[in-house]
Amino acid sequence: MTSALSDPTLERHFKGHRDTVTSVDFSCNMKQIATGSMDSCVMIWNMKPQMRAYRFDGHKDAVISVQFSPSGHLVASASRDKTVRLWVPSMKAESTVFRAHTATVRSVNFSGDGQTLVTASDDKTIKVWTVHRQKFLFSLNQHINWVRCAKFSPDNRLIVSSSDDKTIKLWDKNSRECIHSFYEHAGYANLVDFHPSGTCIAAASTDNSVKVWDIRSHKMLQHYQVHSGVVNSLSFHSAGNFLITASSDSTVKILDLVEGKLLYTLHGHQGPVTCVAFSRTGEYFASGGSDEQVMVWKSNFDCSECSDTVRPQHKTTSSNQAPPASSTAHLPFNLHPSVLRSQTVSILEQRLTLTEDKLKECLENQMEIGLHLQRREEA
Repeated sequence: MTSALSDPTLERHFKGHRDTVTSVDFSCNMKQIATGSMDSCVMIWNMKPQMRAYRFDGHKDAVISVQFSPSGHLVASASRDKTVRLWVPSMKAESTVFRAHTATVRSVNFSGDGQTLVTASDDKTIKVWTVHRQKFLFSLNQHINWVRCAKFSPDNRLIVSSSDDKTIKLWDKNSRECIHSFYEHAGYANLVDFHPSGTCIAAASTDNSVKVWDIRSHKMLQHYQVHSGVVNSLSFHSAGNFLITASSDSTVKILDLVEGKLLYTLHGHQGPVTCVAFSRTGEYFASGGSDEQVMVWKSNFDCSECSDTVRPQHKTTSSNQAPPASSTAHLPFNLHPSVLRSQTVSILEQRLTLTEDKLKECLENQMEIGLHLQRREEA
């Protein structure tokens, strides 16, 4: 049986951190990978095998989050020492530091234009800063517990945040208003991110599940219950049709968002997998874990070779999920990413409409049966 998909392969693995790897990100040109760790260090790994890694010391406590700027000229890191640092990812290890919050900084994220930063903290606030001179712009203050994560939307108009108060909040960056709150009932979201189209968000939850929400209708589009441990991290493929997840059950999983099912389970790390990220093109992805290792995988989504390093699973992920749409089983992978994104979103919308129609049909049937029984009783 031929398929447009081939199994992901482990390309490289890096060892150098002395404690759990907490965060991972690729530079835009794929030449470098940045990682943060509980060992208080930021490391820059060079993809060329002959080039040495750079270790950046400066934070006085665990580094919780790292991200490359869109240009790749800077790396931002957020730490338990309440500061954010901006590093130049070269041998000199030059950095500027600013006291961002009054408690642990859990998350740092660049806007798409690279001009602003958003940070999230245990002080229950989200703050927005200029990258140039790190000037404080404004604060978002409606969460009532630690804020785990805050991210800009692809068009930079919205911010999404997740908190231990069991809410995921959507904010308008210009009006600084909270425009919607999604409620998690069984746990809280460790990490939340925007779909590349900007119309959906995905949340990695402590209830072992992954949820995909539509930010326009505010409805849950998909609910994946495929992990047996807390989901710590996730990342969307740039085309928008795949989602990768990392869990404390020691696995990395790849989800097919168009078919609404689990594609692959990857067993590489010993112990919890704490972070995961696709490269900008989606050609590679990286994972980090409590085993202090960073693994770099080749996605192989557009080639037909096979490998033994993974275990494909082709099951539907949840009993309450709509069945996969058979017409979308073989996507043309040479389509432009924006076309794929709009296809994915429209398929998710169709699936939601289908489910609503079925529900309507069931209710109508019930009413008909009720009327029929009433007539019989009257007769």
